[in-house]
Amino acid sequence: MSAESQRKTEHIPEWKREEIDDLVATLESYDSVGIVDLTGIPSQQLQDMRRDLYGTAELRVSRNTLLVRALEEVDEGFEQLTEYISGHVGLIGTNDNPFGLYRQLEASKTSAPINAGEVAPNDIVIPEGDTGVDPGPFVGELQSIGANARIQEGSIQVVEDSKVLDAGEEVSADMANVLSELGIEPKEVGLDLRAVFSDGVLFEPEDLALDADEYRSDVETAAARARNLAINASFPTAQTLPAQLGKASGEAKNLAIHASIENEDVMPDLLSKADGQVRALAAQIDDQEALPEELRDLEQPETESSDEQTDDESEDADAEEEADDADEEDEDDDGGDAGAALGDMF
Repeated sequence: MSAESQRKTEHIPEWKREEIDDLVATLESYDSVGIVDLTGIPSQQLQDMRRDLYGTAELRVSRNTLLVRALEEVDEGFEQLTEYISGHVGLIGTNDNPFGLYRQLEASKTSAPINAGEVAPNDIVIPEGDTGVDPGPFVGELQSIGANARIQEGSIQVVEDSKVLDAGEEVSADMANVLSELGIEPKEVGLDLRAVFSDGVLFEPEDLALDADEYRSDVETAAARARNLAINASFPTAQTLPAQLGKASGEAKNLAIHASIENEDVMPDLLSKADGQVRALAAQIDDQEALPEELRDLEQPETESSDEQTDDESEDADAEEEADDADEEDEDDDGGDAGAALGDMF
């Protein structure tokens, strides 16, 4: 430490030393610590936000120089947050993860009127409809800022959605007055998270702005594909074993039927298959007198394949449906190839 910095440390006022110690204690008390932007938040609303955070997060507001000193004293990576300290900022600590903190702060934002001289955060549109204002000079004020307004049915009405200001443009005094009169609050007021430090990792807002539904859908898709891979690769897991056993049982039964293996589990199917073949053969014989009485006047089956279809093939199809939809076509192809191979063998 240089003599100059040591001299500054030795001569720091007591109240500043105490404030830095309090900030250090805050930093060490939470799993996640972030810097939030407080610009443009009125004092009363800031107090309301701090009250709403009670129990889940703590907001500390102090001088920027003291925040920097506290972050540098704790070290352990917290000094990375000093890059985000500028303007009107605060320190926020929570035991929630950074993603939960970001969602909480975004959900707590509320709409607010915009003042003259401020920059529009987004396009400002005056919606179509009755303004509820009696006929008077206000219709001219609306028209002066670009709204398509006129007097109809005893009141001032906006006849179509009218964009009166583009995002990034400065709000004039006339614009602010008209928006205030209409109760339009085009800006959001809340704590804007600049960065969060947690478990040795620095997160910025773009890292935390996840679509929870889309993320959940991606995880579900990945899980389904992994399950499908495990089934087709015959890799047993607690989730795939029931489907694998069902598939194996169906394939074994199908093999036994095509190989005419006599077994009590497949005997009903073998008899059904033989009966179908006999009936198909009998239907081909023109001399009905040559046939036993029970086989006379039989209609020929529609297709040979329909007579020979067994319950086992249905069981195979049910087993394959357990796999992910994305790979169903591949499984069906595999099943067809296996069936053709068995046919060639027997």
